[in-house]
Amino acid sequence: MRRPRAMVLDEVWRGLDGVDALSGPQGAPLRRTVKLILDPLVIRPMQHPLCAGSVLDADGVTLLTSLVLARSDALRACASWFTVLKQARRALRITEGNAQDLYFQRCFELATLHGEPGADARERAAAVLREVHEGTGGRTTTALKNLVTEPNRLAELTTLIESAWRARPLVNSGARDLASALTELLDASTLAREGDPADAGPLLDELIEDKVGTHRGIALWRPHPRYGADDLGLTVHECPPRPAVGATASTATLALPFDRSIYERVFTVLQGSIDRTDLPDLPTLVSTEVSRSCSPWGLLDESLRVTAAAGCELALGLSPLGAVPLMRALVGTELSDARGERSAESEQDEPEAGLHTGTTPSAAKSLGVQAPSGTDGGAAQCGSKGQWADAGEPGPGSRAHAVVNARWRREAYVLQARRYSVHLGEAVSGPLAVVAAELRTPWRPYLRRLWVRLHGRDVRELAVFDPVELWDLLDGIARSVMLDHRTRVKQALTVAMDEVEEARAS
Repeated sequence: MRRPRAMVLDEVWRGLDGVDALSGPQGAPLRRTVKLILDPLVIRPMQHPLCAGSVLDADGVTLLTSLVLARSDALRACASWFTVLKQARRALRITEGNAQDLYFQRCFELATLHGEPGADARERAAAVLREVHEGTGGRTTTALKNLVTEPNRLAELTTLIESAWRARPLVNSGARDLASALTELLDASTLAREGDPADAGPLLDELIEDKVGTHRGIALWRPHPRYGADDLGLTVHECPPRPAVGATASTATLALPFDRSIYERVFTVLQGSIDRTDLPDLPTLVSTEVSRSCSPWGLLDESLRVTAAAGCELALGLSPLGAVPLMRALVGTELSDARGERSAESEQDEPEAGLHTGTTPSAAKSLGVQAPSGTDGGAAQCGSKGQWADAGEPGPGSRAHAVVNARWRREAYVLQARRYSVHLGEAVSGPLAVVAAELRTPWRPYLRRLWVRLHGRDVRELAVFDPVELWDLLDGIARSVMLDHRTRVKQALTVAMDEVEEARAS
């Protein structure tokens, strides 16, 4: 009999005693317990494929149960060590970071090496805490908050922001067609990854020298009727606002990339750093972030700006549901003018609906989107480039788009989301509907994730000068978004199966 993995793990866990410190209020293992201890250190799905799926057969159930029970003593000792470390943390008045994230795996290590806490437990716990927290070199979120809220420093930072914001480069670049140049770079980079670096290197160098990334970033500061920074999912405003200093941040409620305060930007850097000693000191980190936040793309390095522009071009051509990548074609027209302005004629020719979903008019009705007036699901003109095509037919794109789209369209959850969208439209609700909605605007999650990666590289001064590295970075972001969607779908299906099993039991 096949059973949901989460249900099996829950039952086995509830059979253990002495693991309350690693359990939730209802007795189930905490999410971080599964993520940080059970999966990587006890079950190890890569070594035990029978335990890897969201639904297990009889052999998988037996194996998972035996693996957890075999480490029951270590898990009990781990819970005891976690209690000791929390007590020592309070005694030392440490408030930095999440205790579960910081200590769960260290506690399992202590449990494996020393068993249950003994007479020297407090000394060992204090040593672990010093090792974890003194490696930051004073670069803590608490120190950051103290720095930006100190009155004199706050006034200084506010003045720096105002000055840097006024000094932004806003002049029309008069650059060549940015979209075609970036598409050429994407295609050359895919060939370079396959071992043909003939054209990619010089082309990347040329685009960096021409400051193509800067020109594309400047365009995002200007108001766009469509396809500006707000449509790309980088800000909630028509134009990115001047950054504030800020004094609070939470990973669960972070603003969109171009809307983040200086505090939020530095906070995410600190939270994402395993070894903070490789970062500049906090005052330097904050003052540099002021300059960075007022620069095109919110980045200082030109190679990273070109990478962001190339990623934007790739993202606008993504169409996992199989629709024509109109965003790429339309934005290509706008980006050839750094001001992002379009003629009145192209405004009149553009469809008024369907564009934000990346769908054709023939599929728009199925997706709950009203088709543009004057079209009947056929080929409606869109701007001065591209045309609607029948649903499912490949649209205009490049080799790079074909590579990523082909991989994405093979994902089982994409096929399911497409069926939901086409057949049920707006009637779909729940977590699967959220994923389906993101698949209709894939450039948004892609560009948000790409910006975070590039921002981290910019802080650490890790430029991109190799076309293969550029493609690996852009392709890796696409894979990351796919895996995130896959995980969310798996969790939604697991919850659904749990509810079915509970209904059968009752």
